[in-house]
Amino acid sequence: MVGKYILILGVFLALFGAIVWLIESLGLPLGRLPGDVRMRGENWSLSFPVVTCIIISVALTVLVNLVLWYFRR
Repeated sequence: MVGKYILILGVFLALFGAIVWLIESLGLPLGRLPGDVRMRGENWSLSFPVVTCIIISVALTVLVNLVLWYFRR
């Protein structure tokens, strides 16, 4: 049973990675949008993509709600 969930999670992660790769190849600068925090020093760097996280969260919320709506009708 655990193996089934791990396989499903792996497929989901692979699909998500492919979608992100496709979006970046289309020119959408994920992680470099206005509002994303990036700091760099001599020997360190910190990146916190606030706006990118919000956009992905909204898109996934809409997608999940559409899928659930479709299966409930």
